[in-house]
Amino acid sequence: MKKLHKLVLTSYIGPFIVTFFISLFILLMQFLWKYIDDLVGKGLEWYVISELLFYSSATFVPLALPLAVLLSSIMTTGKMGEHYELVAFKSAGISLRRIMWPMVVISMFLVLGAFFFSNNVLPVANLKSLSLLYDIRKQRPALDIAEGVYYKGIDNFVIRVDDKSNGGEILHGIKIYDHTEGRGNTSLTTADWGTMAVTPDQRYMVLTLHNGTNYQEVSDHGPLDPGRPFQRTRFEKQIRKFDISMFELERTDEDLFRGNFRMLNISQLVSYEDSLSRELSRRKTNYINAYIRRFNNYPQADTTGYHQIDPSLMVQADIGFMRESPVSAGMVISSAMDMIRTNRDHARYSHEEFRTRTRTLARYQIEFHRKFTLSFACVVLFLIGAPLGAIIRKGGFGLPMVISVLLFVLFHVTSMMGEKFVREGVLEAHQGMWVASVLLLPVGILLTIQATTDSPLLDMDIYKQKLEKIGRFIGLGKTDANNQNQ
Repeated sequence: MKKLHKLVLTSYIGPFIVTFFISLFILLMQFLWKYIDDLVGKGLEWYVISELLFYSSATFVPLALPLAVLLSSIMTTGKMGEHYELVAFKSAGISLRRIMWPMVVISMFLVLGAFFFSNNVLPVANLKSLSLLYDIRKQRPALDIAEGVYYKGIDNFVIRVDDKSNGGEILHGIKIYDHTEGRGNTSLTTADWGTMAVTPDQRYMVLTLHNGTNYQEVSDHGPLDPGRPFQRTRFEKQIRKFDISMFELERTDEDLFRGNFRMLNISQLVSYEDSLSRELSRRKTNYINAYIRRFNNYPQADTTGYHQIDPSLMVQADIGFMRESPVSAGMVISSAMDMIRTNRDHARYSHEEFRTRTRTLARYQIEFHRKFTLSFACVVLFLIGAPLGAIIRKGGFGLPMVISVLLFVLFHVTSMMGEKFVREGVLEAHQGMWVASVLLLPVGILLTIQATTDSPLLDMDIYKQKLEKIGRFIGLGKTDANNQNQ
């Protein structure tokens, strides 16, 4: 390997790794802020949070990878241009294409890796992260009996304590309402103080009560029975055990999520898309056949030649209908209105069904094209970033960061708009998912041509000189005009 290639590779790989993990970290923090309310206060173990963050970070690679390619390519060529390394290479007869060749090779490996990741790793990461997030979001908050608050977290029980001490293990002023019989507040236990502990298997909470009383309303009849015996029992010590297994994280079977479009690879997406397309076509055909069968006993009207119908036939039909009795005419009108309402409701229901099925099919088509657009986005953004860095001749995280973020936001917004148009049925999947790459690819080609020809496209000194010439020209014109007036 030539020294030039080693220099370019070392200058490119370092910023790429750094920018990739920075982008991944920022996206992961955004994920945490979005679901922070679903994670806090549920007593989750550290390994559960770590597992969720690990799989979630893997799902953000499709966003972090193109941004890292764009930013690192701008930083690499911009730094070489800022330090006049590109000038030295070109003075030695080395073209910009040859300088960029090692970066192109690395980018090709990134494209292949991105495609492999999207097809094989990303579906598994989506399955693990979304299923775990689903279980966490439906998980109950952790057991936390606060002072002076009626706690209803345990099924069929309401607990209130006046004060807690010794780290929450000793409770004072305890009240326990037992609703297991479903008859309201008919069973109450009070205690002056008690201790709270959890069994080693974390399945039961044990309350040891001291100096308390059990109040129980005993009734073998209904709630309207006037005789309601009352039972009161005092105790010095009583042990109550509560089942708290519902606070444990229960994992849902992952097979229930495997049919989602995010959890499928290319071959599975093709199979699902074919099945959904066939089912949609079959439903439409059944609707048309049912509509035809519903009206097969009625004469078919030629709407295109309606104006050519003999008026006398219409008059005879009206006269015949008017000769019917009011009861018969009303029955005919009512039957016709019922048939119209039925057909309208059936058409409305079928329209909503077809619309839902079409949107579902579009989501699978979107995910199919997304497998390829991720890889191609790395190529497009590299074609934009590498020559742009050579043009602006600025390295580091300053101007390259600003330009990279602006370009990536433009790319991402365009991609999201195209995806939304596909979901709404405005564009086909192959159009909406590729619109961002198609729009930015000519920009990358143009920038590459401008960089290889040493075009001063973003040289601010050139624009300043032109503005100064325009200003002098305008000032000279005003001076000549003043001289003519004098």
